[in-house]
Amino acid sequence: MLKYIIGGAAATVALSYFLGYDYLFSGIAKTYLKGKSSANIDDGKLFPSNIIVTESPKLWEEDASYNKTELPKNIVDDLVHSKTASFLVVKNGKLLHEQYWNGYDQLSKTNSFSMAKAVTVMLLGKALEEGKIQSIDMKFSDIFEAFKNRELGNLLTLKNLAQMEAGLDWDEDYKNPFRPNAKAYYGRSLIKATFSRRFTTEPGTRFEYQSGSTQLLGFAVREMIGQPLATYLSEKFWTPLGMEQNAEWSVDENGMEKTYCCIHSNSRDFAKLGQLFLNDGKADGIQVLNSDFIEQMRTPTEKSEEIYGMGLWINHDNPIKHYYFLGLQGQYIIMVPDYNMVIVRTGSYENSPKNDRGRPDQVKFLVNETVKLFN
Repeated sequence: MLKYIIGGAAATVALSYFLGYDYLFSGIAKTYLKGKSSANIDDGKLFPSNIIVTESPKLWEEDASYNKTELPKNIVDDLVHSKTASFLVVKNGKLLHEQYWNGYDQLSKTNSFSMAKAVTVMLLGKALEEGKIQSIDMKFSDIFEAFKNRELGNLLTLKNLAQMEAGLDWDEDYKNPFRPNAKAYYGRSLIKATFSRRFTTEPGTRFEYQSGSTQLLGFAVREMIGQPLATYLSEKFWTPLGMEQNAEWSVDENGMEKTYCCIHSNSRDFAKLGQLFLNDGKADGIQVLNSDFIEQMRTPTEKSEEIYGMGLWINHDNPIKHYYFLGLQGQYIIMVPDYNMVIVRTGSYENSPKNDRGRPDQVKFLVNETVKLFN
Protein backbone atom coordinates (compact mmCIF):
# COMPACT_ATOMS: atom_id res chain seq x y z
CA MET A 1 0.00 0.00 0.00
CA LEU A 2 2.81 2.40 0.90
CA LYS A 3 4.47 1.68 -2.43
CA TYR A 4 1.31 2.60 -4.30
CA ILE A 5 0.83 5.77 -2.24
CA ILE A 6 4.41 6.90 -2.90
CA GLY A 7 4.11 6.01 -6.56
CA GLY A 8 0.84 7.88 -6.89
CA ALA A 9 2.28 10.95 -5.20
CA ALA A 10 5.33 10.88 -7.46
CA ALA A 11 3.11 10.56 -10.53
CA THR A 12 1.00 13.51 -9.37
CA VAL A 13 4.08 15.66 -8.87
CA ALA A 14 5.47 14.67 -12.28
CA LEU A 15 2.14 15.40 -13.99
CA SER A 16 1.93 18.79 -12.25
CA TYR A 17 5.33 19.76 -13.59
CA PHE A 18 4.47 18.47 -17.05
CA LEU A 19 1.23 20.51 -17.16
CA GLY A 20 2.88 23.63 -15.76
CA TYR A 21 1.18 23.53 -12.37
CA ASP A 22 4.34 23.05 -10.31
CA TYR A 23 3.80 26.51 -8.80
CA LEU A 24 0.97 24.99 -6.76
CA PHE A 25 3.51 23.39 -4.43
CA SER A 26 5.02 26.81 -3.75
CA GLY A 27 1.56 28.19 -3.10
CA ILE A 28 0.75 25.44 -0.64
CA ALA A 29 4.03 25.97 1.21
CA LYS A 30 3.63 29.75 1.39
CA THR A 31 -0.07 29.83 2.33
CA TYR A 32 -1.77 26.72 3.69
CA LEU A 33 1.28 25.44 5.52
CA LYS A 34 1.64 28.92 7.06
CA GLY A 35 -1.94 28.82 8.32
CA LYS A 36 -3.26 31.18 5.63
CA SER A 37 -5.95 30.64 3.03
CA SER A 38 -4.52 32.99 0.40
CA ALA A 39 -1.80 35.57 -0.29
CA ASN A 40 -1.43 37.94 2.65
CA ILE A 41 0.06 41.33 3.52
CA ASP A 42 2.92 39.80 5.50
CA ASP A 43 4.23 37.27 2.99
CA GLY A 44 7.02 39.46 1.58
CA LYS A 45 9.72 37.57 3.46
CA LEU A 46 8.66 34.35 1.74
CA PHE A 47 9.68 35.57 -1.72
CA PRO A 48 12.97 36.84 -3.15
CA SER A 49 12.99 40.60 -3.68
CA ASN A 50 14.87 43.58 -5.05
CA ILE A 51 15.54 46.41 -2.62
CA ILE A 52 14.08 49.87 -3.22
CA VAL A 53 16.59 52.12 -1.51
CA THR A 54 16.03 55.47 0.13
CA GLU A 55 19.09 57.63 0.72
CA SER A 56 17.77 60.70 2.57
CA PRO A 57 14.86 59.73 4.82
CA LYS A 58 12.56 62.58 5.77
CA LEU A 59 9.94 62.19 8.48
CA TRP A 60 6.44 63.51 7.96
CA GLU A 61 5.77 66.89 9.53
CA GLU A 62 2.99 66.43 12.05
CA ASP A 63 -0.01 68.74 12.08
CA ALA A 64 -0.62 70.74 15.27
CA SER A 65 -3.73 68.57 15.75
CA TYR A 66 -1.90 65.30 15.13
CA ASN A 67 -3.84 62.41 16.75
CA LYS A 68 -5.87 64.80 18.90
CA THR A 69 -9.19 63.82 17.32
CA GLU A 70 -10.55 60.42 18.30
CA LEU A 71 -12.07 58.42 15.49
CA PRO A 72 -15.86 58.04 15.85
CA LYS A 73 -17.39 54.64 16.49
CA ASN A 74 -18.64 54.09 12.93
CA ILE A 75 -15.15 54.52 11.45
CA VAL A 76 -13.48 52.40 14.16
CA ASP A 77 -16.07 49.64 13.76
CA ASP A 78 -15.50 49.57 10.00
CA LEU A 79 -11.71 49.47 10.36
CA VAL A 80 -11.73 46.80 13.05
CA HIS A 81 -14.26 44.65 11.19
CA SER A 82 -12.12 44.77 8.04
CA LYS A 83 -8.97 43.67 9.91
CA THR A 84 -7.20 46.97 9.37
CA ALA A 85 -3.46 47.21 9.97
CA SER A 86 -3.05 50.98 9.49
CA PHE A 87 -5.12 54.09 8.93
CA LEU A 88 -3.42 57.41 8.13
CA VAL A 89 -4.73 60.83 7.20
CA VAL A 90 -2.55 63.56 5.70
CA LYS A 91 -4.03 67.03 5.20
CA ASN A 92 -2.33 70.05 3.67
CA GLY A 93 0.89 68.08 3.47
CA LYS A 94 1.03 67.26 7.19
CA LEU A 95 0.32 64.04 9.06
CA LEU A 96 -2.97 64.58 10.86
CA HIS A 97 -3.99 61.12 12.10
CA GLU A 98 -2.12 57.83 12.42
CA GLN A 99 -3.44 54.64 14.00
CA TYR A 100 -2.50 50.97 13.91
CA TRP A 101 -4.12 47.69 14.94
CA ASN A 102 -3.26 44.02 15.35
CA GLY A 103 0.40 44.52 16.25
CA TYR A 104 1.32 46.74 13.30
CA ASP A 105 3.13 50.07 13.70
CA GLN A 106 4.74 52.83 11.64
CA LEU A 107 7.72 50.60 10.79
CA SER A 108 5.63 47.64 9.63
CA LYS A 109 6.00 46.78 5.96
CA THR A 110 2.99 45.24 4.27
CA ASN A 111 2.19 44.06 0.77
CA SER A 112 0.92 46.74 -1.58
CA PHE A 113 -0.69 44.10 -3.78
CA SER A 114 -2.11 45.87 -6.86
CA MET A 115 -1.23 49.38 -5.65
CA ALA A 116 2.05 48.50 -7.39
CA LYS A 117 0.23 48.76 -10.72
CA ALA A 118 0.05 52.54 -10.35
CA VAL A 119 3.74 52.62 -9.38
CA THR A 120 4.59 50.69 -12.54
CA VAL A 121 2.69 53.26 -14.61
CA MET A 122 4.61 56.01 -12.79
CA LEU A 123 7.85 54.35 -13.94
CA LEU A 124 6.48 54.34 -17.50
CA GLY A 125 5.84 58.07 -17.15
CA LYS A 126 9.37 58.72 -15.93
CA ALA A 127 10.88 56.67 -18.76
CA LEU A 128 8.82 58.68 -21.26
CA GLU A 129 9.92 61.92 -19.62
CA GLU A 130 13.59 60.93 -19.87
CA GLY A 131 13.28 59.78 -23.48
CA LYS A 132 14.06 56.16 -22.66
CA ILE A 133 10.69 55.36 -24.23
CA GLN A 134 9.75 57.57 -27.17
CA SER A 135 5.98 57.30 -27.03
CA ILE A 136 3.23 55.81 -24.90
CA ASP A 137 1.76 54.56 -28.19
CA MET A 138 4.87 52.46 -28.82
CA LYS A 139 3.96 48.91 -29.81
CA PHE A 140 4.85 46.14 -27.41
CA SER A 141 6.00 44.05 -30.37
CA ASP A 142 8.65 46.68 -31.19
CA ILE A 143 10.24 45.77 -27.86
CA PHE A 144 9.53 42.04 -27.88
CA GLU A 145 9.47 40.70 -31.44
CA ALA A 146 7.81 37.45 -30.38
CA PHE A 147 4.50 39.33 -30.39
CA LYS A 148 4.78 40.46 -34.02
CA ASN A 149 3.63 37.15 -35.43
CA ARG A 150 1.03 36.52 -32.77
CA GLU A 151 -2.59 37.12 -33.73
CA LEU A 152 -3.46 40.69 -32.62
CA GLY A 153 -0.10 40.91 -30.85
CA ASN A 154 1.28 43.49 -33.25
CA LEU A 155 -1.56 45.89 -32.28
CA LEU A 156 -0.78 46.02 -28.56
CA THR A 157 0.62 49.35 -27.29
CA LEU A 158 2.05 50.47 -23.96
CA LYS A 159 -0.97 52.72 -23.52
CA ASN A 160 -3.29 49.73 -23.94
CA LEU A 161 -1.42 48.00 -21.12
CA ALA A 162 -1.52 51.05 -18.83
CA GLN A 163 -5.25 51.61 -19.41
CA MET A 164 -6.23 47.94 -19.02
CA GLU A 165 -7.31 47.64 -22.64
CA ALA A 166 -4.92 44.87 -23.68
CA GLY A 167 -7.55 42.26 -24.53
CA LEU A 168 -5.56 39.39 -23.04
CA ASP A 169 -6.94 35.95 -22.31
CA TRP A 170 -6.54 36.53 -18.57
CA ASP A 171 -9.16 35.66 -15.96
CA GLU A 172 -8.56 37.98 -12.96
CA ASP A 173 -9.48 35.33 -10.37
CA TYR A 174 -7.60 35.56 -7.08
CA LYS A 175 -9.03 32.44 -5.46
CA ASN A 176 -8.72 29.82 -8.20
CA PRO A 177 -5.22 28.27 -7.95
CA PHE A 178 -5.36 27.18 -11.60
CA ARG A 179 -5.84 30.68 -13.00
CA PRO A 180 -3.06 33.02 -14.25
CA ASN A 181 -2.83 35.19 -11.13
CA ALA A 182 -1.77 32.26 -8.96
CA LYS A 183 0.82 31.17 -11.53
CA ALA A 184 2.28 34.67 -11.65
CA TYR A 185 2.27 35.05 -7.86
CA TYR A 186 3.71 31.66 -6.87
CA GLY A 187 5.46 30.59 -10.06
CA ARG A 188 9.15 30.81 -10.83
CA SER A 189 8.94 32.63 -14.15
CA LEU A 190 6.84 35.70 -14.93
CA ILE A 191 7.67 35.34 -18.61
CA LYS A 192 6.09 31.89 -18.66
CA ALA A 193 3.06 33.21 -16.78
CA THR A 194 2.42 36.17 -19.08
CA PHE A 195 4.09 35.84 -22.49
CA SER A 196 2.15 32.67 -23.25
CA ARG A 197 -1.23 34.40 -22.97
CA ARG A 198 -3.20 34.94 -26.18
CA PHE A 199 -5.71 37.67 -27.00
CA THR A 200 -9.49 37.41 -26.80
CA THR A 201 -10.27 40.88 -28.15
CA GLU A 202 -8.42 43.46 -30.20
CA PRO A 203 -6.21 45.65 -27.99
CA GLY A 204 -7.65 49.10 -27.33
CA THR A 205 -11.29 48.15 -27.83
CA ARG A 206 -12.45 47.11 -24.34
CA PHE A 207 -11.57 47.80 -20.68
CA GLU A 208 -10.82 44.71 -18.62
CA TYR A 209 -8.77 44.86 -15.43
CA GLN A 210 -5.96 42.30 -15.79
CA SER A 211 -2.80 41.84 -13.76
CA GLY A 212 -1.14 40.35 -16.82
CA SER A 213 -1.39 43.70 -18.59
CA THR A 214 0.66 45.49 -15.94
CA GLN A 215 3.19 42.68 -15.82
CA LEU A 216 3.76 43.00 -19.57
CA LEU A 217 4.08 46.75 -19.11
CA GLY A 218 6.71 46.12 -16.46
CA PHE A 219 8.69 43.93 -18.85
CA ALA A 220 8.57 46.66 -21.48
CA VAL A 221 9.70 49.43 -19.14
CA ARG A 222 12.51 47.35 -17.70
CA GLU A 223 13.74 46.43 -21.17
CA MET A 224 13.80 50.06 -22.29
CA ILE A 225 15.49 51.53 -19.20
CA GLY A 226 18.08 48.76 -19.05
CA GLN A 227 18.08 48.32 -15.26
CA PRO A 228 16.00 46.68 -12.51
CA LEU A 229 12.75 48.50 -11.88
CA ALA A 230 13.45 48.60 -8.14
CA THR A 231 16.67 50.51 -8.82
CA TYR A 232 14.88 52.95 -11.15
CA LEU A 233 12.10 53.42 -8.59
CA SER A 234 14.71 54.15 -5.93
CA GLU A 235 16.52 56.73 -8.05
CA LYS A 236 13.48 58.51 -9.48
CA PHE A 237 10.95 58.36 -6.63
CA TRP A 238 11.95 56.69 -3.37
CA THR A 239 15.01 58.89 -2.76
CA PRO A 240 13.57 62.20 -4.10
CA LEU A 241 10.44 61.72 -1.98
CA GLY A 242 12.53 61.14 1.14
CA MET A 243 10.93 57.81 1.95
CA GLU A 244 11.50 56.81 5.55
CA GLN A 245 12.49 53.19 4.87
CA ASN A 246 13.88 50.96 2.19
CA ALA A 247 11.19 48.83 0.61
CA GLU A 248 11.23 45.44 -1.10
CA TRP A 249 9.72 44.47 -4.45
CA SER A 250 9.06 40.74 -4.88
CA VAL A 251 10.69 39.14 -7.92
CA ASP A 252 10.68 35.82 -9.77
CA GLU A 253 13.69 33.52 -10.02
CA ASN A 254 15.09 35.68 -12.84
CA GLY A 255 15.01 38.84 -10.73
CA MET A 256 12.04 40.35 -12.59
CA GLU A 257 9.78 42.46 -10.39
CA LYS A 258 6.14 41.45 -10.00
CA THR A 259 4.92 44.74 -11.42
CA TYR A 260 1.24 43.94 -10.96
CA CYS A 261 1.76 43.70 -7.21
CA CYS A 262 4.04 43.16 -4.24
CA ILE A 263 5.87 46.28 -3.12
CA HIS A 264 6.40 45.83 0.62
CA SER A 265 6.55 49.17 2.38
CA ASN A 266 5.19 51.08 5.36
CA SER A 267 2.05 53.19 5.37
CA ARG A 268 3.85 56.51 5.92
CA ASP A 269 5.80 55.98 2.70
CA PHE A 270 2.69 54.87 0.83
CA ALA A 271 1.16 58.20 1.88
CA LYS A 272 4.05 60.06 0.23
CA LEU A 273 3.08 58.54 -3.10
CA GLY A 274 -0.40 59.97 -2.63
CA GLN A 275 0.96 63.38 -1.70
CA LEU A 276 2.99 63.42 -4.91
CA PHE A 277 -0.26 63.24 -6.89
CA LEU A 278 -1.93 65.97 -4.83
CA ASN A 279 1.13 68.14 -5.56
CA ASP A 280 0.83 67.45 -9.31
CA GLY A 281 4.13 65.56 -9.36
CA LYS A 282 6.18 67.89 -7.16
CA ALA A 283 8.05 67.16 -3.93
CA ASP A 284 9.94 69.86 -2.02
CA GLY A 285 9.58 72.15 -5.02
CA ILE A 286 11.13 69.64 -7.42
CA GLN A 287 9.13 68.22 -10.33
CA VAL A 288 9.57 64.51 -9.67
CA LEU A 289 7.07 63.36 -12.31
CA ASN A 290 5.71 65.35 -15.24
CA SER A 291 2.39 66.99 -14.29
CA ASP A 292 0.84 66.18 -17.69
CA PHE A 293 1.49 62.49 -17.12
CA ILE A 294 0.08 62.73 -13.59
CA GLU A 295 -3.07 64.21 -15.11
CA GLN A 296 -3.23 61.44 -17.70
CA MET A 297 -3.04 58.80 -14.96
CA ARG A 298 -5.94 60.29 -13.01
CA THR A 299 -8.20 61.05 -16.00
CA PRO A 300 -10.90 58.39 -16.36
CA THR A 301 -11.12 56.60 -19.68
CA GLU A 302 -14.28 56.27 -21.73
CA LYS A 303 -13.94 52.52 -22.17
CA SER A 304 -13.72 51.98 -18.40
CA GLU A 305 -16.98 53.93 -18.06
CA GLU A 306 -15.12 56.65 -16.16
CA ILE A 307 -13.85 54.47 -13.28
CA TYR A 308 -10.20 53.90 -14.29
CA GLY A 309 -7.38 55.98 -15.71
CA MET A 310 -3.87 54.57 -15.94
CA GLY A 311 -3.07 52.54 -12.82
CA LEU A 312 -5.54 54.54 -10.74
CA TRP A 313 -9.21 54.01 -9.86
CA ILE A 314 -11.39 57.10 -10.03
CA ASN A 315 -14.69 58.16 -8.45
CA HIS A 316 -16.14 61.38 -9.80
CA ASP A 317 -19.68 60.14 -9.09
CA ASN A 318 -19.32 60.66 -5.36
CA PRO A 319 -20.09 64.19 -4.14
CA ILE A 320 -16.55 64.23 -2.73
CA LYS A 321 -14.43 63.38 -5.78
CA HIS A 322 -11.43 61.13 -5.23
CA TYR A 323 -9.02 58.78 -6.99
CA TYR A 324 -6.85 56.05 -5.55
CA PHE A 325 -4.29 53.29 -5.67
CA LEU A 326 -6.09 49.99 -5.00
CA GLY A 327 -4.70 46.66 -3.81
CA LEU A 328 -6.20 43.28 -2.93
CA GLN A 329 -7.69 42.94 0.56
CA GLY A 330 -8.17 46.67 0.94
CA GLN A 331 -4.85 48.41 0.38
CA TYR A 332 -5.69 52.03 -0.44
CA ILE A 333 -3.86 55.28 -1.08
CA ILE A 334 -6.72 57.74 -1.60
CA MET A 335 -6.30 61.27 -2.90
CA VAL A 336 -9.07 63.78 -2.16
CA PRO A 337 -8.00 66.90 -4.09
CA ASP A 338 -10.78 69.30 -3.01
CA TYR A 339 -9.71 68.83 0.62
CA ASN A 340 -5.96 68.44 -0.02
CA MET A 341 -6.13 65.10 1.78
CA VAL A 342 -4.46 61.70 1.48
CA ILE A 343 -5.98 58.68 3.22
CA VAL A 344 -4.06 55.42 3.57
CA ARG A 345 -5.60 52.17 4.74
CA THR A 346 -3.85 48.78 4.79
CA GLY A 347 -5.05 45.45 6.13
CA SER A 348 -6.61 42.07 5.35
CA TYR A 349 -10.18 42.63 4.17
CA GLU A 350 -10.65 39.41 2.20
CA ASN A 351 -14.33 39.88 1.38
CA SER A 352 -14.49 43.60 0.73
CA PRO A 353 -17.85 44.42 -0.95
CA LYS A 354 -17.54 46.01 -4.39
CA ASN A 355 -20.98 47.14 -5.43
CA ASP A 356 -19.91 50.20 -7.42
CA ARG A 357 -18.62 48.82 -10.75
CA GLY A 358 -15.58 47.21 -9.13
CA ARG A 359 -14.90 50.08 -6.74
CA PRO A 360 -14.82 49.01 -3.06
CA ASP A 361 -17.61 50.36 -0.87
CA GLN A 362 -15.09 50.96 1.91
CA VAL A 363 -13.18 53.57 -0.09
CA LYS A 364 -16.26 55.77 -0.52
CA PHE A 365 -17.18 55.30 3.14
CA LEU A 366 -13.71 56.29 4.36
CA VAL A 367 -13.59 59.33 2.08
CA ASN A 368 -16.98 60.66 3.12
CA GLU A 369 -16.57 60.00 6.84
CA THR A 370 -12.94 61.17 7.08
CA VAL A 371 -13.64 64.44 5.28
CA LYS A 372 -16.62 65.02 7.56
CA LEU A 373 -14.45 64.39 10.63
CA PHE A 374 -11.42 66.48 9.68
CA ASN A 375 -12.95 69.27 7.62
